[in-house]
Amino acid sequence: MKAIRRFTVRPVLPEPLQPLSGLARNLRWSWHTETQELFRSVDPERWQAVAGDPVRLLGNVSAARMADLAKDRRFLRRLAAAADDLDDYLHGRRWYQSGDGGPDTTEFPAAVAYFSPEFGVTAALPQYSGGLGILAGDHLKAASDLGVPLIGVGLLYRHGYFRQSLSRDGWQQEHYPVLDPNELPLDLLREADGTPAGVSLALPGGRLLHAHIWVAQVGRVPLLMLDSDVEGNGPGARDVTDRLYGGGSEHRLLQEMLLGIGGVRAVRAYCRVTGHHAPEVFHTNEGHAGFLGLERIRELGESPDKGGSGLGFDAALEAVRAGTVFTTHTPVPAGIDRFDRDLVARHFADDAELPGVPVDQVLQLGTESYPGGDRGLFNMAVMGLRLAQRANGVSRLHGAVSREMFSGLWPGFDAVEVPITSITNGVHAPTWVAPEVFRLGARQIGPGRAEDALSVGGSSRWDAVANIPDAEIWELRRSLREQLVLEVRERLRASWRQRGAGAAELGWIDGVLDPDVLTIGFARRVPSYKRLTLMLRDRRRLTELLLHPTQPIQIVVAGKAHPADDGGKRLVRELVRFADDPKVRHRLVFLPDYGMAMAKKLYPGCDVWLNNPLRPLEACGTSGMKAALNGSLNLSVLDGWWDEWYEPDFGWAIPTADGAATDDDRRDELEAAALYALIEDRVAPRFYDRGTGGLPDRWIEMVRRTLTTLGPKVLAGRMVREYVERLYTPAARAHRALDASAAEELAGFKARVRAGWPQVAIDHVEAVDQDAGAGAAATAGLGSTLTLRVQARLGELRPDDVEVQAVAGRVDADDAIRDAQTFPLKPSSGPDLEGRWVYEGPMALDRTGPFGYTVRVLPAHRLIPAGADMGLVALPSEAVGQDAGMLMR
Repeated sequence: MKAIRRFTVRPVLPEPLQPLSGLARNLRWSWHTETQELFRSVDPERWQAVAGDPVRLLGNVSAARMADLAKDRRFLRRLAAAADDLDDYLHGRRWYQSGDGGPDTTEFPAAVAYFSPEFGVTAALPQYSGGLGILAGDHLKAASDLGVPLIGVGLLYRHGYFRQSLSRDGWQQEHYPVLDPNELPLDLLREADGTPAGVSLALPGGRLLHAHIWVAQVGRVPLLMLDSDVEGNGPGARDVTDRLYGGGSEHRLLQEMLLGIGGVRAVRAYCRVTGHHAPEVFHTNEGHAGFLGLERIRELGESPDKGGSGLGFDAALEAVRAGTVFTTHTPVPAGIDRFDRDLVARHFADDAELPGVPVDQVLQLGTESYPGGDRGLFNMAVMGLRLAQRANGVSRLHGAVSREMFSGLWPGFDAVEVPITSITNGVHAPTWVAPEVFRLGARQIGPGRAEDALSVGGSSRWDAVANIPDAEIWELRRSLREQLVLEVRERLRASWRQRGAGAAELGWIDGVLDPDVLTIGFARRVPSYKRLTLMLRDRRRLTELLLHPTQPIQIVVAGKAHPADDGGKRLVRELVRFADDPKVRHRLVFLPDYGMAMAKKLYPGCDVWLNNPLRPLEACGTSGMKAALNGSLNLSVLDGWWDEWYEPDFGWAIPTADGAATDDDRRDELEAAALYALIEDRVAPRFYDRGTGGLPDRWIEMVRRTLTTLGPKVLAGRMVREYVERLYTPAARAHRALDASAAEELAGFKARVRAGWPQVAIDHVEAVDQDAGAGAAATAGLGSTLTLRVQARLGELRPDDVEVQAVAGRVDADDAIRDAQTFPLKPSSGPDLEGRWVYEGPMALDRTGPFGYTVRVLPAHRLIPAGADMGLVALPSEAVGQDAGMLMR
């Protein structure tokens, strides 16, 4: 008989056990081993049955067991210690409050709002699909460890992403279990009178979209999650937050409007109810939340009696840009959300959302107004960049790729000058480092210092790994590999049962994998560019590697294809069918339903982490970082973070066949052959090469170098500190400088400059070698100084409105300037009768070889960053600049 209604009955804990509730409902337990062990001791069997979820555990433990624990003095002492530790963690001074490391904490923002479409905090809160969500979860956790006053903002998907299983023939199947927020580690945000706090959005046709606000406490950081499955919404509106990355264009648009616009309103409600500091900085993690900028423009446009500043659109836009950070995660245009302009226009019309914000201005923000762009589409990343004064990619290489990809938004500037910087991702070590690895480090430097090293960093603490004996490191690696073998067999058996196999067919699983064989891991989403099946390119050669008589390898693979990606599903099936072959199935396995719980076993248990994307399409690739923190060595294409930090001392680089001359098929063939050769000639021999003590000395040294050298670099704590110092603090400073009056001033300046820019031109450039006393020559000596004299027309603009610069550096065969330096030029006279100003200034010649320079005029204002911020530049015509080259000697 099926229930007609479902609700949750929460446990009533005995008074001495009340602190368990607070420990369970703060997700710090998900990365705090001692708290997990406390919950495990409540009921070890049930802890295993509920997959390590304290909220579910407390709802399933018998009253008799609770009564016993309430009288257990040893347990109560442990409980009191855990509760005190959490209280100290939540309220003690941390890096952000102390300024340890140099930054002036008075400059730090009072609070930062961090928006993301997905958050991977713990498997007990399945609101993630892949790397973007895991990164967002790690960002929140690291911010909590550092004391950064962050507020996370996302959506609560009632079905999460999806659970993956396999059919008998290996085809991916999706399942969408219903998630009841009352059974999750969440609390409903309530007003002072106890009613649920909520937000509403106006939809076309006079409809409303309502959402409640659930709060997950991630250590010190609140994560606000909007839920549209509430009474008062019609069926379509209730389903807006049904699935992560599901539905058609309008469904996705509504999700992103709720995330961005509704998210800002949720932050305002949270701060009003709790007294939390209002954010000075808004950070959008990818373009999905880009509409948050429009809501903030609407807020500023309201009259002062309604809490706004009465700003016009242009002034409000400047104020919003000053305090906004945009992070792009995709290196390919196809990975960006784009909507039909008419669909967007309908949802921002007068009878829909954001009244008072002109719909044509909204559309302009997302228009691909550059060569090759589709003006019929609304691009969320383009809008994100136009609404943020600061933007970044997620690795050094990805920053360069992003500057090239979005360079059309800044015409006239070289890609290197596009204002997109990079902060390389990191991972939250307390989440991803196996307890056994942590304990080994803690024995060496002490538990407190080990925890601090994982959370905050500090290379001196990591250097202590050098003193751990080889035998202990190797025994740990063998133990972790053995744990993975047992985990794989258990998961593989469950998968085959789901595929319809009976117990009599599965005896072979007891022989799958060997704890003494070199183990390679490959686990990630399955878009085509990540090349799940590159390893299958030459199946004969792969089989030889798997079955090598003295140096065999074994491979554990996992990954999900998007439900709408049949191409990705075919790749999964291709690999599964190979792994089903009785000849190799004990050496290569595919594990379905890849998620955080599986990953925590997979990363530590693998000796080598494999990554073979098409370069440069991997924005960062943080899975290899998590493996490295557990002593796994990386075997990867030089892409993402590995391109930045690879050294032969702690891993291997797979050679690539980049270049337009190589077609995709040939490229895969060449790179697969290089992968096989690396494994056969270098990786496997080093693993199996035993020294005099029976240990693989050279392999252990690589593990040691991985931990000491890469360890401090790949931490999310390092990443968040960089965000605070390089992006959040400058954004907060700009936000404070741009009050209503300054915003109006800046908007007026930009309007005046844009109107007058067509009249700005460079008429003449000449150079005088001060040492030679002559005019521009074909050569000049190292160390000499040129005086540049430029005639520039400014039209209606004044010298204070612009900056005139010389740009100089070495030139290549095409006369393109490389490693450019800029030299400011100052007005010396003008205007003449034709409106020309003369600018002069010195240019030092400090390098030899082919050298060149040019000059340019840029807008300049105290409230905008120097360079390409406005996307306006005046350059010499070819006739003016034709003799600007110079050869150094």
